[in-house]
Amino acid sequence: MITSSVQRIADYRERGWWGDLTLHGMLRQHAQSNPDLLAVADQPNRQALTGDDPVRLSFSELNHASDNLASQLLKAGIKSGDAILVQLPNIAELVMAYLAASKIGVIISPAAVQYGAHELQHICATINPVAILTIEQFNGLPLAVSARQYLPESVGVLIFGEDITVDSSSYAEVQQQLAEHEKHYPTGADDILTICWTSGTTGTPKGVPRSHNMWFATSRCCMEAADYRLGDRFLNIFPMVNMGSVGAFLYPSMMVGCSIILHHPLDPALFLAQLQDEQITFTVAPPAVLNQLAKNEAMWNQFNFSQLRSIGSGSAPLAPWMIETFAEKYGKDVLNFYGSNEGISLFCTPQHGSDATQRATMFPRVGAGIDSWDSEVNSMVFSKVVDVETGEEITETGRVGELLFDGATVFDGYLGTDNSEVFTDDGFFRTGDLVELCGEPPNFYQIAGRCKDIINRGGMKISPMEIDILLEGLPNSVEAAVCAYKDERLGEKICACVVSSPEAQAPTLEQIVQHLSDRGIAKCKLPERLEIFAALPRNPLGKVQRFLLEDQVSQRIEEAQ
Repeated sequence: MITSSVQRIADYRERGWWGDLTLHGMLRQHAQSNPDLLAVADQPNRQALTGDDPVRLSFSELNHASDNLASQLLKAGIKSGDAILVQLPNIAELVMAYLAASKIGVIISPAAVQYGAHELQHICATINPVAILTIEQFNGLPLAVSARQYLPESVGVLIFGEDITVDSSSYAEVQQQLAEHEKHYPTGADDILTICWTSGTTGTPKGVPRSHNMWFATSRCCMEAADYRLGDRFLNIFPMVNMGSVGAFLYPSMMVGCSIILHHPLDPALFLAQLQDEQITFTVAPPAVLNQLAKNEAMWNQFNFSQLRSIGSGSAPLAPWMIETFAEKYGKDVLNFYGSNEGISLFCTPQHGSDATQRATMFPRVGAGIDSWDSEVNSMVFSKVVDVETGEEITETGRVGELLFDGATVFDGYLGTDNSEVFTDDGFFRTGDLVELCGEPPNFYQIAGRCKDIINRGGMKISPMEIDILLEGLPNSVEAAVCAYKDERLGEKICACVVSSPEAQAPTLEQIVQHLSDRGIAKCKLPERLEIFAALPRNPLGKVQRFLLEDQVSQRIEEAQ
């Protein structure tokens, strides 16, 4: 499956932005040149989470293990061009799955382990997978049972430990089988490898197809920002199902030759222990976690983080005081990232400015014709800001507009949907994010808000409209909608805002949670607060003004404290 036009492929290859690299091709190179270098390692508490012992694999062993997995997928009847749904936590098998799919030309669609019937059924209806690759259970979540219960009978269920075995041995017959398959069905760098899922304003997750070339372009952004080096050791705490892990860790690790140490679900004490014990050189952590560590110098000083060069963060605004604390007290730089599955790639590092406030809130205007930074990324993407109403390009400070993005990192469009409004006439992706030009001269973007009403709960991007739709028909209510409210630990949580029926008692939070749970929605999308309204704020067209809901809920929370 190739989504890019012949013209785009030829243009980007001529510019040197895209080439012939594939994920499995880079693995094979390191399996030859750095066979004993650690490639992937499970979290030490895996036994408690999955019932299996932790796995540690060198590049040579990972190459053999993914060969064997690819062979088993072929024997299960999965063919080049087929799509498979993968619901796995951050364990070594997930890394193997990406590599095995790459080797046999299969499209892999990773789903968060929290996804239930509602989300899985939508994914299946969109990509028509031939199989799901999963495990029996993870941290109490019955993944295999859910797959059998919720998915169509046409989707085969392949379970690690039952239908699929992990074997890092080398077998001549397997290598011969894959060589023969590759001869007839070669995988190219322009082929789509992944269909990740992103929340949007349409109310349902949208599939984002990405090729090897798109991923490697994004990887170069991360490599430049954090100065990745051969033998670096990454600690990955975010689910490896989207840009934050696939683009920041999986592809770069294969490109540069680095170790991925896995962690999931987030356990702050274990996170710190792994940073020390695994001699981590780079990690990415949510702003809330870094804020807590910045407030607890005694906890930080209990460990030896001498190998750690820097820490990445993002997905929510960073606090300048936190960046200052890490730099001045801990001697570690915090790098600010701003990205998306669709291909937005912005970052701010000490190279772009030592001022903590600047690094916490601003991003260099890459791809805007500014040559202030020696940057590969600056030469392979394009960005600009336009007035939301008129489409006029904004070039001066003091005006807020929508960020548009184009270039080597950007996808070609959502799967199976009308993309006419997703891109501008000149090919730029409409990010839906509001930014303001700032600085003298205006060399930076400052995030001013978002057009898209996405709730960011601990790094999980949630579409409120999706929940609104499921709240339709809620007993004892006239209308209902959800909005975000601030939370110190997760960044944002979900509040249900309900107008109750005048003749009935208002529904309770427990009843609302049960109503949504009965429709199979993921637990991470369930409201954790309820506010009763006389009416929901709406614009003249009848659309709920979610920003006003958020303001009113925030005010009520403040008054209650």
